[in-house]
Amino acid sequence: MKAVGLTRYLPIDDPRSLEDFDLPKPAPEGHDILVAVQAVAVNPVDTKQRAPKDAVEDTPRVLGYDASGIVEAVGPDVTLFKPGDEVFYAGDVTRPGTNQEFHLVDERIVGPKPKSLSFAEAAALPLTAITAYESFFDRLGLDRDGADRGRSILIVGGAGGVGSIGIQLAKRAGLVVITTASRPETEAWVRELGADHVINHREPMVPQVRALGFEHVDHVAIFNDMAHWEEAVELVRPQGSIVTIDQTHLPMPMEQMKLKAASLHWELMFARAMFQTPDMIEQHRLLAFIAGEVDAGHLRTTVSETLSPINAETLREAHRRIERGTARGKIVVEGF
Repeated sequence: MKAVGLTRYLPIDDPRSLEDFDLPKPAPEGHDILVAVQAVAVNPVDTKQRAPKDAVEDTPRVLGYDASGIVEAVGPDVTLFKPGDEVFYAGDVTRPGTNQEFHLVDERIVGPKPKSLSFAEAAALPLTAITAYESFFDRLGLDRDGADRGRSILIVGGAGGVGSIGIQLAKRAGLVVITTASRPETEAWVRELGADHVINHREPMVPQVRALGFEHVDHVAIFNDMAHWEEAVELVRPQGSIVTIDQTHLPMPMEQMKLKAASLHWELMFARAMFQTPDMIEQHRLLAFIAGEVDAGHLRTTVSETLSPINAETLREAHRRIERGTARGKIVVEGF
């Protein structure tokens, strides 16, 4: 089968950074389903996994953490899907990725593809939807059905993949959404998605939020860069909460968090699959919820660019665009 992978970790402009390979077609066992991949999306995690380092793989490593496709075959323990079902999912960072014609994935982290979306439109959603959903409703403990209506949230990085679906989920839950964007086109994008207020994260955020009439916000979601940590701490209300998805090598002073009795939550959507947690099936359930919300017209896909075909050259270009840090929404690659 066709696959795109790497054996060395190189800058993306090196043609060997991602290469085309012919790999054996896998067979499902246990709770795995085998998916004929129709489209994949590219996320910052793809570029981080591929980033240059001194390591060599004995066999090609396949990346890719978003996909939509058609179930080809199922393992003996599968109960949620059957061959022919259309699905979407984000996969498992500890296993081979989705950038291959046929991909094995545990059924418990897979959802039914939204019927109203194309495969490309659906592939844009899983990783970011899971991340935003878990950030708000599992980590911060907000109610997705509106019991926390009227609370305020600052989403730092609203135009990115996670922010783009996060704005929609927060608005659907009845929150007042302040988000960030730094260019006219990204500001227009986040307003179109439903943001109530937009500030520029390339300028001091605290005076901008205060100018909107908010001394503090109830919650902060850092969806781009922990360089904004100290501003987030200053803006969160006493006994409020912050959730972040970013890996950090930066200092994170905690004194003001302690004084405010504020809470910090980390979100990694791969954690359930990585550690085979007892509630792993919650990702199946939340993806089914997302699919239902999309088909009901309450959420929209966040795809901004679609490239084709799925091969090394096209995926290298997608990685380049992600690494520039100016992507709006999601980049999808479709069709082998």
